[in-house]
Parts: sequence; structure tokens; C-alpha cells
Amino acid sequence: MTLISEKKLLLHPKKFIHLDKMAKTNYESVVILTPVLSEKMLQDAANSFEKLITENGGELIHKENWGLTKMAYTIQNKTTGFYQIFEFAADADAEIVDKLELAYRRDEQVLRYLTTKLDKHAVKYNERRRNGEFNKPKPKKEDAPAVKPAAKEEPVQEAKVESTTNEVEES
Repeated sequence: MTLISEKKLLLHPKKFIHLDKMAKTNYESVVILTPVLSEKMLQDAANSFEKLITENGGELIHKENWGLTKMAYTIQNKTTGFYQIFEFAADADAEIVDKLELAYRRDEQVLRYLTTKLDKHAVKYNERRRNGEFNKPKPKKEDAPAVKPAAKEEPVQEAKVESTTNEVEES
């Protein structure tokens, strides 16, 4: 490889690759596991996927277990599933996503999966969510008066009810 400039690498006499493309790409993978798993089996499955990510050059950023959650529709006659989320970074040209999804397809415990590439806004959002910025209670305004004065209550007048029945006199 010959270095042409700070931003480009020469691989072929007429082809360049930007160094920006060689930076790590962030991914998020959501897996729904079957609800009949024991706690140990669930941890084993999550650890095997985590190990697969790290062995293939990925860097696990965050792992989250949402637990047993009700699904919007049935999958394989099941209405609930264990949701597991992995956020990881890998090289842009790495085949880690293909290997991970192949492992998902082969595993009978996996009901559904979805792996997405995160843009810079999603990475920032996930970082803020991990730090708990969205779960903080809103600060109360201290400028507002503590107790509002009670409004004066006026006596309520009773309404008169008139009879509206039309009785016909019999003669």
C-alpha cells in the first residue's frame, strides 16, 4: 500500500479508499428468544452471541436484556419472548453482521432478529439513553406560588322543577 495523502490510500493505480471508510461502524442487533427458556439457557444464548461478536473483530458497546415482553403478534404460536439487545462496533468491511445473522438463523431459540447500522444521531441517542438522560424527572418551577388562593364559592341556587305531565281528566 502506498500512502497518497492523509485521507486516501492507494490500493490500485486508479482506485482510492478513504480512511473515513475504514473507521468503525456502529450496529444494533435486537433478538427475540423463545419464552420457554430457563434463565441459564437465556444467559448461555446471550453469551454465545456476545462471544461471536468479539471473536469476529467487533467491540461490544452495550448489552441489554429487556426480559420477557409481550409481542404485538404471535410468532410460532408464542405471544411473548425474551428481548436481548446488543450494540457493537466493527470495521465497515467486516463480515460480522453476516456471521451473526447466520448464527441467529441456525439457532432454534431465536424467534426474530433485526440488525441495523446506526448513524451518528442514533449513536448519540443510545449513549444518552444509557446515561439515563430520558428517565430523569423534570425539574419543578420554583417561581410559581406554592399554594393558589382558593376561589370564593358562591351559594348554588336550587332549580325549581315544574311538572310537565299532561293529565287528561275523565268525565
